[in-house]
Amino acid sequence: MNLAHIIDDHDAQHVALISRSRPTTYGALREQVAHLRGGLAELGVQRGDRVVLLCGNGRHFVIGYLATIGLGAVVVPLNPTSPSPEVQREVAQIGARVAIVEPVAAAAWNAIDRSTIPTVEHVVATESGSIPGAIDLAVLLSSPQAEVVDVDDDTIAALMFTSGTAGAPRAAMLSHGNLLANLEQGGTAVNRIEPGDVVYGVLPLFHIFGLNVVLGLSLLRGATVVLVQRFDPSTALDTIRERKVTVVPGAPPLWLAFSHFDDAPADSFAEVRLALTGAARMPEEAMRRLHDRFGLEIREGYGLTEAAPVVTSSAGMPPRYGSVGKVLDGIDVRLVDESGEDVVLGDAGEIWVKGPNVFQGYWDDPEQTHKVLTADGWLRTGDIGTVDDDGYLYLVDRAKDLIIVSGFNVYPAEVEEVLAEHPGVAEVGVVGVPHPHHGEAVKAFVVPEPGALVDEDQLIDWACDRLARYKCPTKVLFVDELPRNVSGKLVRRSLV
Repeated sequence: MNLAHIIDDHDAQHVALISRSRPTTYGALREQVAHLRGGLAELGVQRGDRVVLLCGNGRHFVIGYLATIGLGAVVVPLNPTSPSPEVQREVAQIGARVAIVEPVAAAAWNAIDRSTIPTVEHVVATESGSIPGAIDLAVLLSSPQAEVVDVDDDTIAALMFTSGTAGAPRAAMLSHGNLLANLEQGGTAVNRIEPGDVVYGVLPLFHIFGLNVVLGLSLLRGATVVLVQRFDPSTALDTIRERKVTVVPGAPPLWLAFSHFDDAPADSFAEVRLALTGAARMPEEAMRRLHDRFGLEIREGYGLTEAAPVVTSSAGMPPRYGSVGKVLDGIDVRLVDESGEDVVLGDAGEIWVKGPNVFQGYWDDPEQTHKVLTADGWLRTGDIGTVDDDGYLYLVDRAKDLIIVSGFNVYPAEVEEVLAEHPGVAEVGVVGVPHPHHGEAVKAFVVPEPGALVDEDQLIDWACDRLARYKCPTKVLFVDELPRNVSGKLVRRSLV
């Protein structure tokens, strides 16, 4: 079944989305998506073509997403706040045919050297005049409606850029079957999203947690999603109260911010029946504070982009602090040692995952795909965990060298490559360091070129011009040399 059918069977008058205080019913959403399907088809978009979405959390993202996959085309959600070089690199990598761009990303798009992305035939602007020569989205939304295209389970629905298991960012291929399977797996949880729920949608939709859990699962179940462009703790509480939000999915930084709200009324989350977190480890102390202050039981889970994304959840279970819950129905998990053999119960091992939710591989990268997918379909996550006698999973380590900033994966090699391009940098090493609000922050250790006049602010600005903000170092330390082993490889664990 085409994933786009998830909105088909709900009450036409029930509100599907609230975006910028504007409600969109399921009936209106179905019509808008059908019109945009027709508009994209008139542009020549067909099965397998890649359509980039440079949109924030709002109605335009949702209709662009559903219209694209409804044609059997491949949606590529990108961070709309990324700088031009990053957008250019990712669009070129996947060979997009069409890009739908909101004003927040217009400046970055306009700065792209279009000769580097020759496959892009059409640019669609959601706001008239924001991009010279672009097609106005309103024009496409007035096109004749088009029907959903039939696809099989293996048809690629989305390319999601990730650095989770394979180093430098690569586009993970997630099929209609992968995404639908994880929606069904998540829908079997005891404490699941229901049609009457109002879901707080602040997790970025270009991130798999936001795309297939917050948006996908909510739309599948017929719930209402309150789409929020950016997180502000004080206004967030107002929104949660005023909209009578019942489900709040958030990365740990969101919950950490709420845990420090000592002046907020104790009943601030009175309507919230399900509080979810994932993407990074949630501090136990913060979970206890939230329970004591607001009566919230934070339900932690574990997943990764390559698993579409949820593998385990503690929703509907007695809480066990430190655990990410139990494996969802329909997914198999093994903990293995370095030789690929199952470890003894209670011992730590690498988490391997298998199921219909496991991705198809990395776009145009069979070598890296082979490194993470075994011949018989097991996904090597690179994460280390243990399981107790009751089947609760505990994470004890994660993919080597990975930094997680506000729930987003940052691979040091990518940041090092950008900093090394600065003429004043001879060598650079990047690590993650603890941060009270973001979980971790990026710290760079730089060996300057002899005689170079370079300072911390210059290098941070250099990175911010070329990388998404969350990937940029917040601290740069200048050193005489970097620690290396006998083979000359950088030893990041020695960087302190």
